[in-house]
Amino acid sequence: MIHVTKTYFPPREKLNRYIDRIYDSGWMTNNGQLVLELESRLRDFLGVPFVVPVANGTLALQVVYRLLGIKNEVITTPFSFIATSSSLLWEHLTPVFADVDPQTFNIDTDLIEKAITPKTSAVLPVHVFGNACNVSVLEDICRRNNLKLVFDAAHAFSVADGDRNILNFGDASILSFHATKIFHTVEGGAIILHTEEQYRQAKLMINFGISDYDKVDLLGINCKMNEFQAAMGLAVLDDFEQLNLQRKSVWERYRNSFIGNPAIRLQQVNGKFSNNYSYFPVVFRDEAQLLHAKRLMNSEGISPRRYFYPSLNLLGFLDHTGSCPVSESLSNRILCLPMFYDLDETTQARIIQLVKDSISD
Repeated sequence: MIHVTKTYFPPREKLNRYIDRIYDSGWMTNNGQLVLELESRLRDFLGVPFVVPVANGTLALQVVYRLLGIKNEVITTPFSFIATSSSLLWEHLTPVFADVDPQTFNIDTDLIEKAITPKTSAVLPVHVFGNACNVSVLEDICRRNNLKLVFDAAHAFSVADGDRNILNFGDASILSFHATKIFHTVEGGAIILHTEEQYRQAKLMINFGISDYDKVDLLGINCKMNEFQAAMGLAVLDDFEQLNLQRKSVWERYRNSFIGNPAIRLQQVNGKFSNNYSYFPVVFRDEAQLLHAKRLMNSEGISPRRYFYPSLNLLGFLDHTGSCPVSESLSNRILCLPMFYDLDETTQARIIQLVKDSISD
């Protein structure tokens, strides 16, 4: 089966060299040498002030909400993975949805201020499929309305505007290092912060608030990254730039094949920022056409994904009654095609042909 993503497994010899260091140290967790090395290398690679590695991206969001004192209502997007909104609800916050831009798939900045109420404390946009939001407009909105700005950058590893990484915008950003991501630690994630005080507090919060063997300074939880996760991350980071070049070739073959086709629509990419080539979504005319394309691919062992589906405002447990027509329509018509570093040209050509066949029927 050809899946929508494929986890990169670094060479065993490379990974074993990192794992050998764990065995030599006898240290598996609690700020071991590999976690600290990964933290340092990510800080330099991404060009950000402070990186806090954590157990996964969802916990990264939850820690940030508490770290920044976010309360009551948070304006966010309905077109995202469920964790963006469920993490809010889990922390007793209320997601308030603003619809998305039909071209970029990111939150529609023109709708945010209309959603602000006296209970609003923050805005939580998503760089959807690694496509950079309009960060300057979002920062201006939040500054004028005295709101916190947290970016869910789960898909946006290595996205930058020249020398400035997208993670440097807002009050904080989070990354996901899940095995399906372009950079991964099997499971994992990181919090990106801008001040040393926030960094120190976050490091306490992810370790039960413990500052010393017999000293607890504040309310915390356990969401530390362990040494084996860091070993995988270091091995993957060693190869990341080469893998990114391979993904670029795959992404460009898709785009060259579909650009200008009137039967499908592609995501409008923010040209001010780089592309990390993490996903390739296509939007069909209607859901019936999408389902036809999916059936054709499934019949040949190819598994694209309806990503994201459904629109989150339609999930009853999120207790949101408002309509988000753009997101709802997009969710019904979007399909992410297999997109990974070593997708061979023959297989990719077959995927492209199946999509074209489906829209010509």
